[in-house]
Amino acid sequence: MSTQSQASGKIAVVGERELVIGYRLLGIEDTFEAGGEEASRTIQELFLSGKHSLIIASDAVRNSLPAVFRKKIEASIEPLVLFMPAMEGNIQEESIAALAKRVLGISIPSS
Repeated sequence: MSTQSQASGKIAVVGERELVIGYRLLGIEDTFEAGGEEASRTIQELFLSGKHSLIIASDAVRNSLPAVFRKKIEASIEPLVLFMPAMEGNIQEESIAALAKRVLGISIPSS
């Protein structure tokens, strides 16, 4: 019997208003404006549901997750969970190369 995932290729987004609104404008329907414990519960439910192939969340959501669950989702490929830098307060710009290295684990050579 096959053990393939039933994920549908859907994308979900969890985080602060600034992050979520951009994805809503792009047409992503499964967006959840939440922070703290609510965001932690939401991302855990999305991850365990098997309905999404990609879950995008803010770094603040990452920091609210229990350490054991955070390690589990950071090692997951299906669904893939990406954490985006905070978009509020004192924003420090991060180069595309540094972001790719941190989020995707790949190095982009400089020209």
